[in-house]
Amino acid sequence: MLPASEHTIGPFFPQSFFREGDNDLRRRTPDAAPSRRGETITIHGVVLKAEGVPCVNMVLEAWQADAAGRFNHPEDPEAALADPDFLGWGRAWTDAQGRYSFTTLLPGGYVEGNHHRAPHINFGIMGAGLMRIARTTVFFPGDNAADPVFALVPAQVQSRLVALPDGPGRYRFDVILHGGAETPFFQD
Repeated sequence: MLPASEHTIGPFFPQSFFREGDNDLRRRTPDAAPSRRGETITIHGVVLKAEGVPCVNMVLEAWQADAAGRFNHPEDPEAALADPDFLGWGRAWTDAQGRYSFTTLLPGGYVEGNHHRAPHINFGIMGAGLMRIARTTVFFPGDNAADPVFALVPAQVQSRLVALPDGPGRYRFDVILHGGAETPFFQD
């Protein structure tokens, strides 16, 4: 067997690959009405390299529970109660300034095994310069200390996982890919 080199991952997608509404997690299809079961929020920010250089054409995927903390998925014991109008998954890309934006519902917390999960949104970031998908979890202001994923992160960098209020119904979450202020990332 020959050794294989690692190459950076895409995206090798033109912006025309993305459709209007791909970054709206509130609706099941682009032409469907958005769910009204919960508080609509916008989560936005920038993806940067260590030197503050914007990362252009990065792909961000977001997935989360609905406003009541349920997933419309067979592995969720309360799937029958999940919001039928809420997709809970979306994709955005960064522009020339490294900016991205998602429209969604403020997620609810839920119980997983013996642990309470705080409200959060999972992000996967991929693009040129990355060897694998960078995965992180975005939490919201409040008591996140009991969340088992939040607790895995050293206390001195936990604040880097918390989105900052940025106006009514708006939260800012910047992703720093490398360097001293790097966003904490998780392995699969």
